[in-house]
Amino acid sequence: MFAYRDLRASALRARRILRGFGPAWLCLLLLAGCTAAPPAPASGAHPANQAASARPAAYRPVIAPYASQRPRDPGGWREINEHVAPQEKP
Repeated sequence: MFAYRDLRASALRARRILRGFGPAWLCLLLLAGCTAAPPAPASGAHPANQAASARPAAYRPVIAPYASQRPRDPGGWREINEHVAPQEKP
């Protein structure tokens, strides 16, 4: 019960403190809207350059290495066991 009261009191204190910063946040947001545009990307050619080279588009299937994993009919258990069993030493 005391923990709830302390938690609520600290939340109210934090709200009062943040309420005082409201006008400051508004001024910062307005100033951020007046800044210059960000610079062009640092790597590669400028996107607006018509002479910039680009790789040609090519088709690559999304599921190229796909192999069907559907269940098969069960095989003979003797053959399967013999296949996985350790080999006899000569």
